[in-house]
Amino acid sequence: MPGEVERILSVFELTRELKHALEDLTAGLWVEGEVGSVSRPQSGHVYFSLKDERQEAMVSAVMYRREVLRFGRHLTEGARIQVRGRASLYPARGNLQWIADAVRPAGQGALLEALAKLRAKLIAEGLTDESRKRPLPSDPRFIGVVTSRDGAAFFDVVKVALRRSRVRILLAPALVQGDEAPASIVAALDAIERVAGIDALIVGRGGGSQEDLLAFSDERVVRRIAACRVPVISAVGHEVDTALADLVADVRAATPSQAAELLVPDAHARRERLRRVIGHLGQATGARVAREQVRLGKVLRRMGDPRAVLLQHEQRQEELSRRAARAMERTILRERATATALWRRLDARHPKVVLTTARTQILPLEQRLLVAGRALIERRRSSVRETVRALEALSPVGILERGYALVSDSSGALVRDGTLVSPGQALTVRVHRGTFGVTVDPEPRPVEMGSPFEEESSGGRDHP
Repeated sequence: MPGEVERILSVFELTRELKHALEDLTAGLWVEGEVGSVSRPQSGHVYFSLKDERQEAMVSAVMYRREVLRFGRHLTEGARIQVRGRASLYPARGNLQWIADAVRPAGQGALLEALAKLRAKLIAEGLTDESRKRPLPSDPRFIGVVTSRDGAAFFDVVKVALRRSRVRILLAPALVQGDEAPASIVAALDAIERVAGIDALIVGRGGGSQEDLLAFSDERVVRRIAACRVPVISAVGHEVDTALADLVADVRAATPSQAAELLVPDAHARRERLRRVIGHLGQATGARVAREQVRLGKVLRRMGDPRAVLLQHEQRQEELSRRAARAMERTILRERATATALWRRLDARHPKVVLTTARTQILPLEQRLLVAGRALIERRRSSVRETVRALEALSPVGILERGYALVSDSSGALVRDGTLVSPGQALTVRVHRGTFGVTVDPEPRPVEMGSPFEEESSGGRDHP
């Protein structure tokens, strides 16, 4: 318009105006993209690019050293991330760049995938099983805390714990965020476990973003917590945040303050419970004593006067003693009678008596035996004489004595039939006293055969 003065800007002024306008317009925005062209110079800053592969768009970005300490692990080639910051203009060259002050994985990015894999690995190894979780000590006297020296977490634990009871608290300071935090937490755990007498540990930090809590999902920290020799409470972040340390710790607390409440019993509340317990115990004891008194009264009434009971038992004892004495006397008398009878039987069976009786019985038997033996011998002798006479009567020798002869041929066979001999045959004749040979007459003469008994009766003549 006429009359208006045109404003002419220098290049620097233009870039400054654009820079301020861009920063005011984009401050606090989150941008999502894929990391590329990462450069890490000695200054500690990280230069990189954010690409949108779907739209073929790209913007340069930078993160300064202070923020790199917290979020630098997310800036890896190919990682898909969300970056918070502001757009700015670099006046020296007029380049547009994104100045990042916070980074988080986008969706199921590489970091989240790694955490998911580690979680599955821990579960498979059994480090998250409830069976390995240990109970907290009922009355701890000495507790250890692993957290930042300057954070509010340790002061919250101290305030709550000392308000509830008198306990000793030992701090093992450690970095709780950034790339160096995992190694620092592990070193703090190693140091505090070398202290004797520690009853339990609280490991954690105050609230923060998900990126701030990543140190407590590091595998080194998680495995070191699982290996602690005393019960461990994990107090990382707020209720909505869950780190892998929560899964392996014996107890999880939403905040460090809650961890102190879980671990340290309230002394006032315990005294109050103790007072109530003592009161209940007194009432129960009084009621029990009253019941036992009633029961004792009933028993005493059933028992009566103890002296009368004792007297009754004494009388019973005396009666039993008398009965025992009488039974003993009867037993002794019975045993004496049995012994006397046995002695009498034993005297009757004395060897002298037995021998005398045996001798008296043996003498008549001996005489009878001698008489019977003589009679038997005489009978045997008569029988033998008769047998001898019979044998002599039947003996060939006896027949020969009566004049008979035995004729045998040259072979020794007896001649029983005269028709079987031949004239001139040599024969042998045996008589009572000796033998002689004869020759058969060629002309045999008749011989009158008669009974031997007749021959004897005729005078015993011999016939040739």
